[in-house]
Amino acid sequence: MKKMMLFLACVFTLVTTACADNHQPIERHQLPEKAQTFLSTYFPDAKISLARKELDVMELNYDVIFTDGSKVEFDRKGNWTEVDCLTNPLPSGIVPEAINQIIRSHYPEAQATKIERDHREVEVKLNNRVELTFNKHMQLIDID
Repeated sequence: MKKMMLFLACVFTLVTTACADNHQPIERHQLPEKAQTFLSTYFPDAKISLARKELDVMELNYDVIFTDGSKVEFDRKGNWTEVDCLTNPLPSGIVPEAINQIIRSHYPEAQATKIERDHREVEVKLNNRVELTFNKHMQLIDID
């Protein structure tokens, strides 16, 4: 039993040590080309507070945090996966038009402040605290 506990403690220590250095600060020019283009297009005047490369067990991601607290996350190819402008509206053109039409028709006074996507869904958070979830065909599937 003692050997098993010692073994588990060693494994835990190794895993913790390996994961401890998974955030590496980088410069803007070290981001993938697509990410640099995205930032130049949608956040041309925003000042970057921190850009970092995040190494997980099976994934490589990039995070960019601006001085106002807004944040953009990118996958390893430089495709955005999350854009969070806190309480400010997202820059025009980030939210797909099909989703914008649904927001305008159901929540005409609201604006999107956060969008997150993966290969199956797109989640949009509005400034009225409503969260909308869309499938990959941009059809509304859930409201929180």
